Formats: sequence, structure tokens, C-alpha cells
Amino acid sequence: MRALDEHIANDGFRLRGAAMSRVDAFSDVVFGFAITLLVVSLEVPHTFEDLNHSLRGFIPFAICFLLLILIWYSHYKFFRRFGLHDLGTISINAVLLFVVLFFVYPLKFLFTVVIDGWFGGDLSMLRQSDRMREVMVLYGVGFTLVYLLFSALYWNALRQRASLDLNTTEQFLTRSSIVEYAAMGGVGLLSIVIAITAPRGYSGFAGYIYMLLWVVGQVHGRWERRRLKVLLAQHP
Repeated sequence: MRALDEHIANDGFRLRGAAMSRVDAFSDVVFGFAITLLVVSLEVPHTFEDLNHSLRGFIPFAICFLLLILIWYSHYKFFRRFGLHDLGTISINAVLLFVVLFFVYPLKFLFTVVIDGWFGGDLSMLRQSDRMREVMVLYGVGFTLVYLLFSALYWNALRQRASLDLNTTEQFLTRSSIVEYAAMGGVGLLSIVIAITAPRGYSGFAGYIYMLLWVVGQVHGRWERRRLKVLLAQHP
């Protein structure tokens, strides 16, 4: 994965975890198992109608697969940057992997129902406000925990900046990642609040809150690039 490592290191962050470790291997197995859970219920179609139904299932699978890959990439990036295997990192990572596995079924259920609805499927079970509220809260809890745990991983790495010998730029990027992931978790938390407090029949609108992730990414990315440019000029 040399090309991927070079992409991660293009901001000047030294990669301390280039070698594969048992934590990396175990984590990759868990991510692979999570992806397997997405497709485990798919059966080989026996009729043309079954084939059409299966093809509909590939759309939510593709969306869920993409979301899991994004989470995996964030995980890969952290361990390549720091290569930490202390008790704190292992503990936070274990909780993160547990949440990812918990996150799979609500994720698949939500996108399967939504995509099925686009093709004229039955949405009656989600039209009941209590069920929609429960689904949105369940999804929001998983999403929020994942990104708050990433923020916790970076906070734990920042605590060890002396032993890791993080330079000024690396410390800034570590703090920046803490803020970024905390903000993403905040979007999920806001969605949960809206799902719980929305009037009856409107809890589904909590899903639109995740569009704020694009705003968070744009604002944070521009701020980080400006600050990084100044830091690199001051500490070439």
C-alpha cells in the first residue's frame, strides 16, 4: 500500500506505523466480517423476479460498503500515522470495532428500506412515527459513537506527543483531526436530538441533517489548509 501511504503522508505527517501489526490484522478481520454481514442474507436468485429483487439489494449494499470503507480508511490513516499499541489505543479501538459491527444492521436496514421505497416498495412500517424515530436514533447513535471514538483515538495520541516526538505540524494535524471527528459526531448527535424531539410523523427529517457533513468537511478542510500553510512556512 505504498501509494496509499504516500497519499496519507503528503501533508508532512511522518508515518510511524508502516509495519503491519496484530492490532491492524485483527481490525482488518473485523472490518471484513462487517462487510460479510452486509451480504450474508443475499441468496442466489432462482427466478427473474428474485433477480430483480436481488439487484435492488445491491444498491443499499454499495452505499453501506462505501460508508464502511470510509470508516476503514480513517482507521487505517490513524494507525499509519501513529503506530500506537498502548492500552488506551487498544481499548478505544476495541470499542470502535464493536460499534462498527453493531452499526452494520441498522445501516443495512435503513438504506434497504429507503432504496426499496424508491422502487415502489412497502414503506408502511416506517410511516409509523415511533418506528421511524427508533431507526433514526439507532443509526444516529452508531454514527455518533464511531466518530467520537476516532476523536478519542487522536486525543489519546496527542497525550503521548512527547514519546511520539510529534513536531509542531504533526501536533496541529492531530488537534485538527480531534476537532474534525468531534464535529462529525456532533452532526450525528444533532440528528438524534431532532429525531427524538420532532413532532409525530416528522422524525425522518433527522436524516437530512447529515447533509451538514459536507459543510463541516468544507469549512474544516479550508481552515486546516490555511493553518497548515502558515505552519509549514514558519517551520519548513
